[in-house]
Amino acid sequence: MLYLDDLSVGQRFISQSYPMQLEEILQFAAQFDPQSFHTDAKAAEQHPIFQGLAASGWHTSAVCMRLWAECMPIANGLVGTDSHVRWLKPTRAGDELHVEVEITHIRRSKSKPNQAIVSYHTQALNQHGDVLMTSDTNIVVFARPDTAA
Repeated sequence: MLYLDDLSVGQRFISQSYPMQLEEILQFAAQFDPQSFHTDAKAAEQHPIFQGLAASGWHTSAVCMRLWAECMPIANGLVGTDSHVRWLKPTRAGDELHVEVEITHIRRSKSKPNQAIVSYHTQALNQHGDVLMTSDTNIVVFARPDTAA
């Protein structure tokens, strides 16, 4: 597990790949984002932007959350305070997603010396190196219990 003192600005994490499967895309969309360009391949072909079935951006984001949790084992979890997400290209069935994360800022709390806000920038890429999504996220990270004072 990683604690605050294990992290530094510029540090990078790269996840394993995650396969985006058609059935999972359809199931997620049916439950959480039931729009035709996510649920109906034929209708999606006519969409002026997507021009084919696309995974929900929220599905892509959820997969990124899993990949973050796997590649950045932060002690006490990835406790987010906020995140700014941009979807740049559609995620498609058959894409192999991975995330590349870079810590951009660490701001220690003045009132709680055992914690800090850690900011990181993420790129979610497919197997072709296309950036599908970016995000800038802030999380609370704690110091190792024996060094909190």
